[in-house]
Amino acid sequence: MLKFLCLGSGSSGNCYCLWTNNDGILIDAGLGFRTMRRHLSSFGVDVKQFHTVLITHDHADHIKSVGKLASELGLPIYSTRLVHEGIARNYCVSPKLNASQQFFLEKDVTVQLGDFSVTAFPVPHDSNDCVGYHIEAEGVRFSLITDVGHVTERIKDEVSTANYLVLESNHDHEMLMAGPYPAHLKGRISSEYGHLSNREAAELLANSSSPSLKHVWLCHLSEENNHPVLASKTVDSVLRSYGIVPGVDFQVEVLRRKVPSAIYELSPVE
Repeated sequence: MLKFLCLGSGSSGNCYCLWTNNDGILIDAGLGFRTMRRHLSSFGVDVKQFHTVLITHDHADHIKSVGKLASELGLPIYSTRLVHEGIARNYCVSPKLNASQQFFLEKDVTVQLGDFSVTAFPVPHDSNDCVGYHIEAEGVRFSLITDVGHVTERIKDEVSTANYLVLESNHDHEMLMAGPYPAHLKGRISSEYGHLSNREAAELLANSSSPSLKHVWLCHLSEENNHPVLASKTVDSVLRSYGIVPGVDFQVEVLRRKVPSAIYELSPVE
């Protein structure tokens, strides 16, 4: 059975884990290397279970430990060529990746990586490049969509086909606008290449989810401009206004910024 675990989600560091009995994938590596190992060990999970690292984009909170994962564990680092170019320039990555550790993905081209069928797809964000991931394994369709400036038709398609979905719900718009951030930063976050708000995430789910969707995890919540209870209540209210009942039609949970989630077993949807 496919298993899912979030080690951290937010600007302090992002890392998501998927694994089968024989293989495993890490999506993003924005936590410290020792922190990642310690969190995994607390669940009785060996980091050697993971054989591949997928990176969404080149911002520090998503790539901090890619150099360590490659050099100390020998893990291949997969993303688009533009993301790799951004990783090479980023001050936070040490040691730097060499050519033998870099593996390139093309958007909307499916590749088989061990037990996992992986498709990267474009996501609008103000990084060097940004992708989400559609992953199939053990009869499950899993999608991760984070750091989303605006909702595209491609993103809607992903939501409509997912059985299990990790989706950004970064900020409450009113809280952001009334908060202490300078105007330029508020503009960046709320722009078409910034981050998805609670209400935008909820509207996306309401308009694009299908009966095959079983579980949604809201991710990348802002510490200053959001709160887990607020995100949950906003999404719940919007979904109910469309006649969708969280907990009945599909589960909705909020991923914590600095605290690992539970381990979830992802069963195929009949």
